[in-house]
Amino acid sequence: MVKVGLTGGIGAGKSEVSRLLASYGAVIVDADKIAREVVEPGTPGLAAVTAEFGEDVLAADGTLDRPGLGAIVFADPEKLQALNAIVHPLVGARSAELEAAAGPDAVVVHDVPLLTENGLAPLYDLVVVVDATPHTQLDRLVRLRGMAESEAKARMEAQATREKRLAIADLVIDNDGPLEALEPQVRQVWQHLRERTG
Repeated sequence: MVKVGLTGGIGAGKSEVSRLLASYGAVIVDADKIAREVVEPGTPGLAAVTAEFGEDVLAADGTLDRPGLGAIVFADPEKLQALNAIVHPLVGARSAELEAAAGPDAVVVHDVPLLTENGLAPLYDLVVVVDATPHTQLDRLVRLRGMAESEAKARMEAQATREKRLAIADLVIDNDGPLEALEPQVRQVWQHLRERTG
């Protein structure tokens, strides 16, 4: 088994790289997806978040109001730390379960947005960073995701710098250009990973 940490700044295109790797046969362990699962209604995770932040972070249907909670935690580093202290251990435990279920010759790609920030690089055999300039990231967040520029900048500033991400990379995928330029690079990374599994 090859354990890969896949990361990149918000708007860099990590999700697209993850999708391509999955299409080639990688087992994807998506931290963001798991982070949503562990705070679904009825979970201990949601109970802990509500205990920490109050009932105001719940939507009318009892689900977590993610945008509302995001607005609170991205404006206050201490509150972000409190949220991470609840969610990260739950995500880690579920990720370990999914990895254990993959075969011995699998390429397991952990899609982890905050890999750099949380010092997780040593957990993986290889770290793949999807890279784009801050200008490109901002443009994608505003144009494609409909974020206000101020919100997009706040989210970007809450993450590690581009330099810090590149410093931990074993492999870098340049996603500053068009989508067509991405696929050949991802295929090359996939071939490298398959070689690592023998």
